[in-house]
Amino acid sequence: MSQTLLPRPAFALVPLLALFLAACGGGDGSDPASSLAAGNSVPADASSAPAPGTSVPGSSGTTTGDSTAPSNSPGPAPAGDSLPAAGHAGGCAVPLEAQAEDVSSPRTVVGTGTPESCTSEAFVSAVAKGGVITFNCGNAPTTITLAETARIVNATGPRIVIDGAGKVTLSGGGQRRILYMNTCDAAQGWTTSHCQNQDHPQLTLQNLTFVDGASNGTNAAGADGGGAVFARGGRLKIVNSRFFGNQCDSTGPDVGGGAVRALDQYNGLPLHVVNSTFGGRSDLGNACSNGGALSSIGVSYSVFNSLFTHNRATGTGANPARSATPGGGSGGAIYNDGNTFNLRVCGSRIADNSAKEGGGAIFFVSNDLTGTLGISNSVLSANTDIFETAGYPSIFFLGSGTPQISGSTLQP
Repeated sequence: MSQTLLPRPAFALVPLLALFLAACGGGDGSDPASSLAAGNSVPADASSAPAPGTSVPGSSGTTTGDSTAPSNSPGPAPAGDSLPAAGHAGGCAVPLEAQAEDVSSPRTVVGTGTPESCTSEAFVSAVAKGGVITFNCGNAPTTITLAETARIVNATGPRIVIDGAGKVTLSGGGQRRILYMNTCDAAQGWTTSHCQNQDHPQLTLQNLTFVDGASNGTNAAGADGGGAVFARGGRLKIVNSRFFGNQCDSTGPDVGGGAVRALDQYNGLPLHVVNSTFGGRSDLGNACSNGGALSSIGVSYSVFNSLFTHNRATGTGANPARSATPGGGSGGAIYNDGNTFNLRVCGSRIADNSAKEGGGAIFFVSNDLTGTLGISNSVLSANTDIFETAGYPSIFFLGSGTPQISGSTLQP
């Protein structure tokens, strides 16, 4: 294990109470009743966090970064806005299946060349038709504020790709979730006899920005959480995308994913997150009771060259909720719960996130102790929480063995 650790002063980590609360967790997930306030009280921007391959003040050594260049080409440059760019220059090679999809032959082009033509109605209709979706909203960056949630119809794939070419922002207007996919929701069509494990739809979201999504207590077909995106069944992939100011319910033990909530990915295959940003500035973080950015039950994630800052797990009382508390509060950036699943983080920065309970950066509980956590060529720094696993600042881990850390810095 190649790892640079800086000691965190004060309390003993991983108390028996914390282990009990975590091991009994069932997940996170609902939709937002909380309002994400701009300028929330979080630490300074993550730009001050050390990068892989640089020495960390007070540490006994230097981290070793991965010099391998990414195998895929970078996505389109940001659309000329002043918001943080997509991704982190982590240098991790990205597997072919995790790279952006070809969109040269779209089924639907949203818009006819002007911003005015790129309407909520046009986008929602395009998503319902499925297939490859692109945009023609003119040369300038365009924001589409949705009047209703766009819903995937399960029979319209199997391959569905939504590509904003780095110029399209999808907004929930602080009123609604932006995108919904659920293979077990009869309203979206049952396409197999085993909705919880089917290979379609295969949804890719690339070169997009998601802002102000909100999913407060909708509970539709168990859709708890996912302020911007909820995906159950099939496969989900996120490439070259940004998530700002999305939120779900502020409290609750089984509520999570301010930005993304995922369940039942096909055959346990990983959900890929590549070159994407969640937060990135103190007024842009995503928030939910658990998993300020990402949340799942039983879903494996592979995260490459991505940035997570200023995301917040806002609940209190953990899972199951302590007496006289509403529950939640774990996984400032990432919350993973369930039985057999894995989390891999490579070439990423996770900094300045916060949890009111466990795992300011990552909360990982595999109830049957089969799940594994691996972090390589990454930096975790300045994340805050109440409890974490001894020797792994800002991580709470309960799984198979110990977290496998290489070429990375874990800094309080």
